[in-house]
Amino acid sequence: MLSVDGLLEKAVAGGRLTPEEGLRLLESHHLAALGRAADEVTRRLHAENYRTYNIDRNINYTNVCTAVCDFCAFYRRPKSPEGYVLTHEEIFDKIDETVALGGDQILLQGGLHPDYKIEWYEELLRAIKGRFPQVNIHGFSPPEIYHFTKVSKLPLREILERLKAAGLGSLPGGGAEILVDRVRAAITRGKVMTDDWLNVSRVWHQLGGRSSATMMFGHVETLAERIEHLERLRQLQDETGGFTAFICWTFQPDHTDMADTPPAGSFEYLRTNAVARLYLDNIPNIQSSWVTQGQKIGQLALLYGANDMGSLMIEENVVAEAGTVHHLTLQQIKDSISELGYVPRQRNVHYQLIDEGSEVESLHPHSRHNLHPLPVVS
Repeated sequence: MLSVDGLLEKAVAGGRLTPEEGLRLLESHHLAALGRAADEVTRRLHAENYRTYNIDRNINYTNVCTAVCDFCAFYRRPKSPEGYVLTHEEIFDKIDETVALGGDQILLQGGLHPDYKIEWYEELLRAIKGRFPQVNIHGFSPPEIYHFTKVSKLPLREILERLKAAGLGSLPGGGAEILVDRVRAAITRGKVMTDDWLNVSRVWHQLGGRSSATMMFGHVETLAERIEHLERLRQLQDETGGFTAFICWTFQPDHTDMADTPPAGSFEYLRTNAVARLYLDNIPNIQSSWVTQGQKIGQLALLYGANDMGSLMIEENVVAEAGTVHHLTLQQIKDSISELGYVPRQRNVHYQLIDEGSEVESLHPHSRHNLHPLPVVS
């Protein structure tokens, strides 16, 4: 049996960790060593002297939802007086503001509305693409897609084909929480289970689409179940190659039915982020979660396995409803990257550079290679 140091050496060298080995790393309290190893892997995969960000907006077209998720402070039950559905014009106004700020994408997600069939979503997509042909629609998480199949009584492949034809550009990885049925059954009712979440992504990838993968942790799951989640994602990526990135964040308990759950801290976030980079050897990009962690820990994640600072996030509603509100300006995002010795570059959903700089600038004098040893965050 390899020691923790031996396992880190194995991962840095490109060896694939087993679930048992991944669990041993996740149980380790040697945070600095995990961070150093994750950073080594990141620099092997991304030897370029820049780190990326994007500009988009999270447009929640409705908060009405038939699922009951104990961890969610955003949703409203059908018939609730606090429920809403945005009009096309309201959505257009939000996209106008996004484009004016240099955004090339919207993140379009909502609750599981009981009344709308596939035609409603096709009409929405066509309206958006007709008005903003240059904007990528990163829309409809796997739970929403699965819900569309039930409401419309149509096969999954047909639903995805029709959405793609109507203008859906890529699929966000939301609603994954923990991809273990025991956990899902404990914290949600009326929502897609593990195999069907994965199958939505599988079929989308088979159609040539790309998507992201996520994990919300720090609630009722065990450390072994976090690894099981990563293993299921890695297996699907072996099969399809369709995941562009992985993003993890800690459960935000305030104002939810799980408000008495002790929140996971920055130590737990950085440890999990680092292990994800070491374990997910076939997913190219790891995105920081400054939205839940704040600027400093979000920045530090770039030394714990992340190569992307995430989005400017012009608008965010779901996490904000749980009382966690972090706002960064575009300059703060760029500064967070450059302070670590990297050049900040804007990218699209496919991680292609789209900013104006055709030449990557030289490194900041305080090169990233001089930043070790990493600080231990409690």
